[in-house]
Amino acid sequence: MKRTFFAKNFISSVILILVVFGLAGGTFFYQIDRYAKSEKVLQLDATAQSIAELTSLAVQTGDTLNVAVLDASLKNTAKQNQMSILLTDLSGNILLRVEPDRGSSRDSGRIPASVVDRLIQDQKYTGVGTLDGQFSGSHYVVGTLCEDAAGNDLALVFIAANSERVVGMLQEITQMFLIIIVIALIGTLIVSYFLSSRMTRPLKTMANAAKEFAAGDFSVRVPEDNHCDEIDELATSFNNMARDLEQLEELTQGFIGNVSHEFKTPMTTISGFVDGMLDGTIPQDQQKKYLHIISEEVKRLSRMTMSMLAAAKIQSGELIISPVPFDFSEMASQILLSFEQKITAKNIEVDADLADRLMVMGDRDHVFRAVYNLVDNAVKFINEGGTLRVTAYPAGAFCEFSISNTGDGIAPEDIPHVFDRFYKTDRSRSRDRSGAGLGLYIVKNIINLHGGDISVRSDGGETEFSFTLPLAPAAKPPKNAK
Repeated sequence: MKRTFFAKNFISSVILILVVFGLAGGTFFYQIDRYAKSEKVLQLDATAQSIAELTSLAVQTGDTLNVAVLDASLKNTAKQNQMSILLTDLSGNILLRVEPDRGSSRDSGRIPASVVDRLIQDQKYTGVGTLDGQFSGSHYVVGTLCEDAAGNDLALVFIAANSERVVGMLQEITQMFLIIIVIALIGTLIVSYFLSSRMTRPLKTMANAAKEFAAGDFSVRVPEDNHCDEIDELATSFNNMARDLEQLEELTQGFIGNVSHEFKTPMTTISGFVDGMLDGTIPQDQQKKYLHIISEEVKRLSRMTMSMLAAAKIQSGELIISPVPFDFSEMASQILLSFEQKITAKNIEVDADLADRLMVMGDRDHVFRAVYNLVDNAVKFINEGGTLRVTAYPAGAFCEFSISNTGDGIAPEDIPHVFDRFYKTDRSRSRDRSGAGLGLYIVKNIINLHGGDISVRSDGGETEFSFTLPLAPAAKPPKNAK
């Protein structure tokens, strides 16, 4: 499970979510803690300033009413805000203590001298602690000076609040935040689970389709609309591969059938004629005739074998060419002469226009095979009494060769595939009984290996194949030539 893409994607999402929530929670708690403490100190400071003003007024007037008002105000403030209030002289001796739950009382305690000195020096004191045992437990403490109208120091005021209240408030916030975090985390993990499952579903479909391919079923396709460009692109490529494999499977099966048939027919013919000669069924005066037939069938088998070997070399990249200058027109004329009997038998009109001394740079044997295959196809599929046109002429740095023949032509849907390996059409090639669909595949690869291009056109009852070959460089004159 841990090795599946779904598991890895989901675990990665979970880790990422936990890290993000952890960082967000840590930052939140840090800021909340700072804010709560800062607000508490500000509240204590404001209260201390207010009490200092009231104390200054009561001390300066010495009025009994103002003293009573001050005492009531301190009690009310301490009770409402749950604060402790200490009034001391300038030496730190406690004159009055007001507790939120016990009211006011006289006290003989003393504030540490270091705290008093710091307050008098800085005009303000802020700290956390017990003021040398004046409070039970840790308190936030703020101190300020009480001054008269002339700015002279009269007394010191200390306000303290139990830090546990702030901690309690932070704990409540923390609990609430954790509940929200847990709910959000669970919801996010559920969404992440379904998103991961949805993202990996096309991959699982492709994996199942690949298993079908391994079992020999190439008709399976995967959806190409997955709302994800990368997966859609992968699905499209996967389906294209499936179509190619399906087509290759069909071509391979057709090739095996064709090869089996093509090999069986001449072998049956050869075997029958040989047996007839051996058992005397064929008279001795007719044996030469049948030996010619056997010879033609053997040559046919040889050509098919050579074609398959050439196709295998092309497929593996082992077909090597050795370019040398040679006369293309002379070679083409030689090939046309070798088809003289077939041309005469079908009453074909030949129109040849070959430039003189058309020197090209190429491997003569391979180019010979390419031209021979094109002429053989043209003669094979031309109509009775049709016209065969062959041209070859220089064009820039290339030789342009074309061969066209009249006849049924090639269907438009077959033209893109005529150079495919093992491809044999059912319409234009229905009369082909002597090949395995490798001829044009070999021709195209031979031309391409020479740096040329090949094309086919079929319309109006005429089919034309054209290709280019690089011309041989012009021979340099001798240095001592005048």
